[in-house]
Amino acid sequence: MTQAATRIELTVTPRSILGKKVKVLRRQGITPANIYGHGLTSEAVQVPTPDLARTIRVVGLNTMLQVHVEGEKKLRPVFVRYVQRDSITDEFLHVDFYQVSLKEKIRLEVPLVIVGEAPAVSVQGGVLLHGINAIMVEGLPTDLPPHIEVDVSGLADFDDAVHVKDLEVSPDVTLLVDPELVVAKVAAPRLAEEAVEEEVEVPVEAAEEEKAEAEPKEERE
Repeated sequence: MTQAATRIELTVTPRSILGKKVKVLRRQGITPANIYGHGLTSEAVQVPTPDLARTIRVVGLNTMLQVHVEGEKKLRPVFVRYVQRDSITDEFLHVDFYQVSLKEKIRLEVPLVIVGEAPAVSVQGGVLLHGINAIMVEGLPTDLPPHIEVDVSGLADFDDAVHVKDLEVSPDVTLLVDPELVVAKVAAPRLAEEAVEEEVEVPVEAAEEEKAEAEPKEERE
């Protein structure tokens, strides 16, 4: 994997081993993968697992990268669409790359990142509530951000909120949700409540019946 400026590249090779036989690849430190996209036939490829792990740490599922398929001259713009891992060892089992056209808009779910400090929290002791953690956006692959910042430094009083319409994004990116949707909000601290233990009286008759049921019964011959 190489990274120059914001361009991230990953080299893969065509894969001839298919089906259950891919276990052999995993034992060799190679992860099976597929490249697919709109109007494209799915292609089986493979990638060294250490290279894949480093790439995933950098791009996640929200940053476009350039895949170099050995034997081809042109790089392919892709997103990591799906990563399958072993539920016990967390080992990579399979990865899907979604190839895109740089001239066609796509839709992508982008995570939201809280930045700044809300005075209503730091000064007044309020509680910062997160309405949503990610948002669906649309735009050209090169215009889509890896994340969107949610600045809460302007939340000075209880019930102050940041809405979708307050988010700062490029004019080339369209947010595909209700602009009035609350992203973050400050709530007043809850008053501590005294726990009250209620004593429940058990009728004498019921207590005797429970005692009788709890006692061991004599075995009958």
